[in-house]
Amino acid sequence: MRTDIFARLDREPEPPKIEIPRMSRTRLALFGGTSAFYLAIVIAVLASTWLVIIDWKVMLFRPYQQWPELHPYLDYFVVLGQRGPTAVMVAAWLGWRSWRQHTVRPLLVLGVSLLLLNTTVGAVKIGLGRLGPHYATQIGSAELFAGGDIFPSGHTANAVVTWGILAYLATTPKTRRYLSALSATVSLGVGLTTVYLGTHWLSDVLLGWAAGLLILLALPWCEPLIGRAEAWIFAQREQWRARRRLAPSLPVASGGPRGTGVPRRPAPISSSASEESPTREPVAAGGLVVPAPPSGRSPTQFAQPRQHAARAERAGVSSAGRRHIGGPTGTAGHSGKLGRKEAKTPFDRG
Repeated sequence: MRTDIFARLDREPEPPKIEIPRMSRTRLALFGGTSAFYLAIVIAVLASTWLVIIDWKVMLFRPYQQWPELHPYLDYFVVLGQRGPTAVMVAAWLGWRSWRQHTVRPLLVLGVSLLLLNTTVGAVKIGLGRLGPHYATQIGSAELFAGGDIFPSGHTANAVVTWGILAYLATTPKTRRYLSALSATVSLGVGLTTVYLGTHWLSDVLLGWAAGLLILLALPWCEPLIGRAEAWIFAQREQWRARRRLAPSLPVASGGPRGTGVPRRPAPISSSASEESPTREPVAAGGLVVPAPPSGRSPTQFAQPRQHAARAERAGVSSAGRRHIGGPTGTAGHSGKLGRKEAKTPFDRG
């Protein structure tokens, strides 16, 4: 057994027993508090309260002009909140984990979380239609229902969900704490970076944090559906493997077309067809090929020995040039000179 650090890259011999998170009382309390915070942010923006005033003050402060030296670095850092690149990176990691642990649950959890993220956040964005700071038209206005799509912040919510999935799927408490701290730092930094770049209001980022956290807290409710989907996938895989084991492998001649893997059965030959077709060669017992019988005889009759007539019962042949048997005295006569000489005997004359 390998004991070095690279041994962790090998596939585990048996699927580990992973404890699936459940909707505990603590999680329910967090879900309720986050929902109230989410609703409060939406109401504060709809009513154009003090939160909208703070949004305008931060926007007019223009942080990207106050600290321009950070701009090149934060342009790359904000990519950690984009849905495409982050989904590819996290899916690659979870795909390796799925292969190593003989399960597809990590990939299914990621797919369900991204589906919830796109539907919930996208619906609120389109429904409220808020414009971003760079497209604002009236100072002090909430810029709602104007055809925008930035409230809540998609970068922030995506960072919370995508990186938070790693902590949600952790198998040990220690790993879960480390990954939770890492995902919180990344999502917090991505949200503040969008405010620095001027692409989002501060209230957009607050609502994005709440939206992403709600999705992570609601995932235990989706675990039964994920379990059934995983069982169905494994059942389909076993059926496919069973079909492959049952399919026979026939040899293929070089250069010839490959068959479908199903052996062909020879067409049955009827007795009438075997009697009428003179070209077929029946096979006798022991695998010997019997030549085709002449017309008028069946294969069964041909296989039986023919009863030959006795020598005395054969009819004589009197035509010239042929051997004849069965004369008056039973002697044999031949054609040619010998026959003519024998014709001079008194026996032949009589």
